[in-house]
Amino acid sequence: MESYAAVTGDSGPGGTQEWPARTVPVAGVDLLVRDVPEADKKLPPALFVHGLGGSSLNWTSLGWLLNDTVRGVAPDLPGFGRTPPLAGMGGISEQADVLGELMDAEFDEPVHVFGNSMGGAAAVALAARRPTAVASLTLISPALPHPRVSASAVWFTALATPRLGKVVLERTRRMPFERRFKASLSMIFGEPQALPAEVLEAYEAELHRRDTQPWGTQATLEGARSILSSQLAPPRRSLWADAAKVRCPVLLVYGGRDRLVDSKIRTKAQQAFPDARLLYLPKSGHVAQMEHPQEVERAFRQLIA
Repeated sequence: MESYAAVTGDSGPGGTQEWPARTVPVAGVDLLVRDVPEADKKLPPALFVHGLGGSSLNWTSLGWLLNDTVRGVAPDLPGFGRTPPLAGMGGISEQADVLGELMDAEFDEPVHVFGNSMGGAAAVALAARRPTAVASLTLISPALPHPRVSASAVWFTALATPRLGKVVLERTRRMPFERRFKASLSMIFGEPQALPAEVLEAYEAELHRRDTQPWGTQATLEGARSILSSQLAPPRRSLWADAAKVRCPVLLVYGGRDRLVDSKIRTKAQQAFPDARLLYLPKSGHVAQMEHPQEVERAFRQLIA
């Protein structure tokens, strides 16, 4: 196992322009998919998977930086972004199924898979189910089961509790937008004050857009229940068991200021995968691909070199 470390570095994103979007019928839903712009079609394929409450736009900066290396796609998972929800439950297992069908529809060779938070958990499940279809895994603050109770665990438990979760989300949405925006920044990013103005503007616009989605609350509740369920799964059926089945090289990225995933779990995570490298970013939060995309880019290039 190898390890990378970055204490300081360039934190300005390579771009905030939205990638071209299209829809792909997958699992009975029209999945909105964005293509990494200006990437040669002969390059190896990549799949970028956002987390709970996120969207394909979470990968804009990193995708631009890697468009000379991969021809990637980033979906809005069912119930998030601009994709309507599935007819049934939309948790980690269902997301892995959707991602597998999308890969079948889009690619005919092994894929470099990137996953953040809940998307990282779905990526692990996908790689365990389809070991020959995944060329590498880059997991940014993946939602793997944590042995210690944390503030985020309490939050997810509240969201996953019938009736209580909906009340919590509805009360949150009634807060003044500016207050919610600042709270979201402090929860997601390690150094929100250091973000470029264009990133703040794009994130604010995305938060405004989420408020207009009629399915957002239900999708968030289902996702939270799925994360809690994965935390409580017996060892033989847990995501840790899935991690042990992954055969491709893995890059794990953790932020020292992540308020949702405790970075102290990084050693356990690195030991759980047969072939894993670690990138620890002390000043990063929950979305290192947005906050420190250059560091993630460099580590990925080392992973596949």
